[in-house]
Formats: sequence, C-alpha cells, structure tokens
Amino acid sequence: MNRIRKGDQVLVIAGKNKGQRGDVLRVAGERVFVSNVNLVKRHTKANPQANQPGGVVEREASIHISNVQLFNPATNKGTRVGAKTLEDGRKVRVFRSTGEVVDV
Repeated sequence: MNRIRKGDQVLVIAGKNKGQRGDVLRVAGERVFVSNVNLVKRHTKANPQANQPGGVVEREASIHISNVQLFNPATNKGTRVGAKTLEDGRKVRVFRSTGEVVDV
C-alpha cells in the first residue's frame, strides 16, 4: 500500500524545498511531483502541429518519496503514515502520531 497518493497534501522534510507544502500531482514509482515545489526551468522547442509555443517553461520536478511526509491538518505538522485493517476487512492509512484514519 502506498503511503503517499495523488491528491494528498504533503510537507517537504528534506532538501532545498524543506518546509514547503503542496498537493501531490502524481506518483511515479519512488518519486512524487508536488504542486509549486521543486520548480525547474525547461527550455521547450515550439511545436506548431500541437499549437504549442516555444520558450522557457517553469514546471515541477520530482522529489523522492522519502523526502515528503503526509500533512496532518489536526496537528498542523507532517506525520508518518501507517496501515491498519478495519473490522470490515478494508485496509486504510492512519496517522502514526494520533492514530486517526486518513482515508474514509
């Protein structure tokens, strides 16, 4: 079970973007793309067939999944995530610090 999923709000805990917060745009294996975090400039060539102009585009680069933590709105901090099986057999993610369920 993935501890970090698309749409989660995460906190960056290491690297040049430490302390920044954003939503996960996509998960690619061991790496995540977080909105407005780790921005890089990409020089793109114009593509008239796709109606795409050329120039310098700023976009998100990936961050290793170990450098982000799920953001807990109750404590206003980043928190480790564990897995727990409910009585009905569903497997859900829980915050390790408080024990409350992340997924509903």
